[in-house]
Amino acid sequence: MSNPTTQVIRPAGAGHETLYVLLLCLIIILVAGSVVAWHGETHDVSEVPAHQVDARRDLSAAEQGIYADLRVTLDEIRLLREEQQSLPTPQILAEEGFAPFAQDASSVSRGGHVWQQVENRAYFGASANPSVAGSFLMRIGEASDAAPDIWLNRGNSVAVSSDLDDTALSAAGWKQIVAQFDAGVTRQHRH
Repeated sequence: MSNPTTQVIRPAGAGHETLYVLLLCLIIILVAGSVVAWHGETHDVSEVPAHQVDARRDLSAAEQGIYADLRVTLDEIRLLREEQQSLPTPQILAEEGFAPFAQDASSVSRGGHVWQQVENRAYFGASANPSVAGSFLMRIGEASDAAPDIWLNRGNSVAVSSDLDDTALSAAGWKQIVAQFDAGVTRQHRH
C-alpha cells in the first residue's frame, strides 16, 4: 500500500499585492497633486473705483435682472433708433414687450420701475421700491457698438438732472455698473 501524499498549499500572499497597489495609488496621488499645484493660478479680485459697482458682486438679484434686461434691450433700442432716427420712447418699448420697460409681473417684483426718456439720450427708471432694486439710468451713446453705460442709485427719492456726465452723476449719488470678467467668476482659463 502506498502512503497517501499530503501536499500543503499555502494561500496566495495578498500582502505583497496589496502593498504594491497601495504604493501605486500613493504615487498617482502625489503626481496628480504636484501637477495641480504646479498649474494652479492665483486670481486676485480686482477692486472697482468708488463711483462704480460690479454687476455680479454688488447688485441684488432684482438689480442683476434689470441690468441684464437693459443690456439685451440696448441692441433693440439701437436698431429702432436707426429706423426712426430718434430714440424710441419707453412707452413704445413697453408696447413692444421689451423688458424692463414692459409692465408685467417681473417688473413689479423687481421694484416696479417707472421709465422715462431723458433728453433723447438716456432712459431713467425710478424705482417704486428701492429696498428691492435701486433706480436705473441708461445713457445711449452715438456709436452703435458702444459698451452699455448703465448707472444705479439706491436712494429713496431719485431725480435726474439734464447734466448726464460722469462727474455730475457721481456727485448726485449714482454708481456706474461695470461687468468685470475674471477667471474667478467665469472659470475659464486661456492658455
